[in-house]
Amino acid sequence: MVDATGRRGNAAAVLQDAELVAFIATSDIDRARGFYCDVLGLTVVEESPFALVLDANGVQVRVTPVEVPVVAPYTVLGWRVADTAAVVREFAMAGVVCERFDGMDQDRDGVWTAPGGEHIAWFRDPDGHLLSVTGH
Repeated sequence: MVDATGRRGNAAAVLQDAELVAFIATSDIDRARGFYCDVLGLTVVEESPFALVLDANGVQVRVTPVEVPVVAPYTVLGWRVADTAAVVREFAMAGVVCERFDGMDQDRDGVWTAPGGEHIAWFRDPDGHLLSVTGH
């Protein structure tokens, strides 16, 4: 990055102290609010025609209404949790089903133990976006 005097700045540090904002698209803002607030427990910070703004433990998640969301084939949002199995049990009581992937040795609840020891489970939001929880 070049400043007004033509000197190069430390581009690697430009966003080091900036707050992260996550974005996710939805075709139905009311359905998304029900899932992200009632099931996942995030709180509404602001709502406008342009976004449902949620607080995810200090990180802003902007749920943006679009006509047709594009669903990526990989995880787009994830949370680090203390106990993956406990979160998955809570999800099951709320009707959230963990995803299963061919070739991955997941337990009966859908939790995979990574080579480093992390326990990971994946699930989808109402628009089909892949989300995850990871714990030790």
